[in-house]
Amino acid sequence: MNFQPTTLNERVDALDILRGFSLLGILLVNIFAFNLPLPYIDLGSWFTEAKDIIWHQTLDIYVQSSFYPLFSMLFGYGLAMQYMKAERTGTNFYKFAPKRLVLLLILGLLHAFFIWWGDILTMYAFCGFFLILFLRFGSGWLLTFGFVINGIMQIFFIGIYVLAGIANMEFEEPAVDIAMINNAITAYGIGSWTEAFLQRLNDLSVQMGISMWITSLLTILPYMLIGAAFAKWRLIERGKELMRLWIPLTIACLALGLFIKNAPILFTRTYLLDYLKVYVGGPILSIGYIGLIVCLCMIPVMPKLLKPLAKAGRMSLTLYIMQSIICSLVFYDFGFGLYGKVDVQMGVYIAIGIFVIQVIIAELWFTKFKQGPLESALKKLTYK
Repeated sequence: MNFQPTTLNERVDALDILRGFSLLGILLVNIFAFNLPLPYIDLGSWFTEAKDIIWHQTLDIYVQSSFYPLFSMLFGYGLAMQYMKAERTGTNFYKFAPKRLVLLLILGLLHAFFIWWGDILTMYAFCGFFLILFLRFGSGWLLTFGFVINGIMQIFFIGIYVLAGIANMEFEEPAVDIAMINNAITAYGIGSWTEAFLQRLNDLSVQMGISMWITSLLTILPYMLIGAAFAKWRLIERGKELMRLWIPLTIACLALGLFIKNAPILFTRTYLLDYLKVYVGGPILSIGYIGLIVCLCMIPVMPKLLKPLAKAGRMSLTLYIMQSIICSLVFYDFGFGLYGKVDVQMGVYIAIGIFVIQVIIAELWFTKFKQGPLESALKKLTYK
């Protein structure tokens, strides 16, 4: 039987809205990496102006470390939907899923080497190969695997903090490599495209080091598994039916996630609280965000009002790559040369402005086409 990807009539508005919402969150996080010498600095101790510190803390609480788990869960949700559809149509899912992941990996590598070092597609594709091995299991098992793998990481790192006696010690600014910071500022701030490319290779040696690939299996794969479990339960499609689950879950996750992420600011910034903020508070808040969108979509008028976000979500792959191209032109010297020259507030305004433009582009694109350009190309290469 001929297997086809999701058609327009089969799309779930809440999922597309969530993807569009995630695009904004990811851009707000990535804007620092385009404008500052990451990954060689600690953003928590980098800013000195009071206004910059307040703006950064706000982003740190509401955005940082909450959108990669969200997008990971959406990735797992989407892949599990494809698996279930293949089962319904009698198609061998494993004939096309690995091919799609290979194509995503290639696209991610091209993005990383030639546009921006902070690519996440490669890690998603890599973890996706492990995810498809689990999709044969039921939702309960998928959820268990996700929590167990994530729990192993939590026990390991918290155990290290406790055994090393630093769990309750006040967080100290890590040592930085001044030479690498200066190299990044020079290459991106006043360098040519070639100099920026060579610096990108150095940044990639950190971003795609062996430890990062291993860490991704503990920080990305578990959320993909959780998303796949949600898909098999059809938690988002059955939002109204499961209202009694979603409303209390949303309130609890938003409240708990925000409390944990605020803890280093409300109390002393210790190593343990800083860790919990990123690896516990962030994912909990991401589930709260999912619940918030699902609950909003229960209100009849909201899916229509949020339709522009949904259209952006339908071409999320295209817009993600477009964000990198635009930001490179905005910040690097071969473009407008704003690298290191904008404060946090202006960076947020730039990110929101870029996203608004992308939403308009998506709105115009779908007046003539049914898919984004990269989505269409990936579809043709995968399904022929």
